[in-house]
Amino acid sequence: MHLYSADKPDLPPFPMPDRFRTEIVYFMTPPGDHGVPVLPPDEYWIRLEDAKRWLEEFVVCVVSPLDAESKAEIELSEDQEAWLEWMVQNEIQHVRIAR
Repeated sequence: MHLYSADKPDLPPFPMPDRFRTEIVYFMTPPGDHGVPVLPPDEYWIRLEDAKRWLEEFVVCVVSPLDAESKAEIELSEDQEAWLEWMVQNEIQHVRIAR
């Protein structure tokens, strides 16, 4: 699968393993937070500030879907780190997933 920049459509897509389709939700900014719009299926908003913080800390905080007070920090995989670097270097916040 590939991630395409909706912000910069001329930018070559970034390849990611298929499992990332279920992992990207850990990184997305929910619609309504910080003015993020509702997006079509397979499109995600990842705030640039958050991407920079995750790269600095090498972890992402995940909230349990069963208990909003249960949180865990997950170390970034090499694929996730490379993707976040691509996002930050290109100042991308809006991506689309495609095969």
